[in-house]
Amino acid sequence: MGTDTVRTGPADEAAERRREQRGWYFYDWACSVYSTSVLTVFLGPYLTSVAESAADPDGFVHPLGIPVRAGSFFAYSVSLSVIVAVLVMPLVGAAADRTGRKKPLLAAAAYTGAAATTGMFFLDGDRYLLGGFLLIVANAAQSVAMMLYNSYLPQIAPPEERDAVSSRGWAFGYAAGALVLIANLVLYTGHDSFGLSESAAVRICLASAGLWWGAFALVPLRRLRDRHADSKPTGETTAPGFRQLAATVRGMRRHPLTLAFLLAYLIYNDGIQTVISQASVYGSEELGLGQSTLIVAVLLVQVLAVAGALAMGRLARTYGAKRTILGSLVAWTVILSAGYFLPAGAPVWFFVLASGIGLVLGGSQALSRSLFSHLVPPGKEAEYFSAYEMSDRGMSWLGPLLFGITYQLTGSYRDAIISLVAFFVIGFVLLARVPVLRAIGDAGNPIPERI
Repeated sequence: MGTDTVRTGPADEAAERRREQRGWYFYDWACSVYSTSVLTVFLGPYLTSVAESAADPDGFVHPLGIPVRAGSFFAYSVSLSVIVAVLVMPLVGAAADRTGRKKPLLAAAAYTGAAATTGMFFLDGDRYLLGGFLLIVANAAQSVAMMLYNSYLPQIAPPEERDAVSSRGWAFGYAAGALVLIANLVLYTGHDSFGLSESAAVRICLASAGLWWGAFALVPLRRLRDRHADSKPTGETTAPGFRQLAATVRGMRRHPLTLAFLLAYLIYNDGIQTVISQASVYGSEELGLGQSTLIVAVLLVQVLAVAGALAMGRLARTYGAKRTILGSLVAWTVILSAGYFLPAGAPVWFFVLASGIGLVLGGSQALSRSLFSHLVPPGKEAEYFSAYEMSDRGMSWLGPLLFGITYQLTGSYRDAIISLVAFFVIGFVLLARVPVLRAIGDAGNPIPERI
């Protein structure tokens, strides 16, 4: 697509901005179904069961000859996906900023992820290696696509609108997740009446998320606009991923307060993403809850997350985004600590825990995204969001790795889940130390009335 169309006045510019914002919301609507139905609900328990069916008598599988406990395979696959993302995202982010051609890159990443997710229909029997490969491809592609998607936020919303626009985007995503999860619940619980095995029903739910992702990605790809790049491409756009990442980090050193916020975010969001990706495994393997119970719990999270994202957006207008995020981290610590003591076979208490997660989940993520957008120097949106995205939407690596190692060493998912408290405590301390008003000014951006 082309670059900006010249507008005749403020009213036309405002109308075009609103049109882009509405299109932008729909990418969350498109891809959040993957995060909900695939990553949070179905794939963890299902891939674990596939790995267990391929395991040796001691409960280990051997990808590439490496002994891995079957119960840790899913967590390790999530961790490995970020290594792929680290290699790709800095290259794509730098290229997007220097060429101004975000949309073709967004389309390529979105449809790679959608195709890999649709391919999960063929994950049956003992094909755990196929499942791990498709998970790695889909997660890495989603990470790249979300980086590009997030980098549009400073371009489509002025500073005073960003908290609200970001929160609406998350709300759209959670609404889509809830809608599709209801359909998944009907199909899964009634699979016999549809003439399907339980495995076939799960595989259809997985594949349908990929089809949904691909279909609704068309809306933002039609409405979002490419902008002229302010700088010309350099040789760095062809540098290997780690070299480009190093170049991005070196550039961030000129904005140490932005880097300080990013470090805090990467730590606490690592905890959030690990809870999201491992909650179903914890519920099924440690608490002995059935798949239908897990689906209802995640559906409850989705419904309450819509209200939570919008409500925390309003709180941010009164108390500021930073204080609201800090409050949410306290809530996450309490929720996770309570999760350690949940009794097995008691779905009611699991639903209570899911309700707490839903109320803080969307808002903590939406406000983090909008706050970071104020700290990004103009013209560096995609490059900076490539670093931001490394710990976003299920792409965290340290949390799943810690979760997997803790389970590998102890054999207890309770020990694994409580180990994640450290991410929220450390993230709180680091975020509290960031002077965000000065950080916004140092980045060269206008300072909002309340932040």
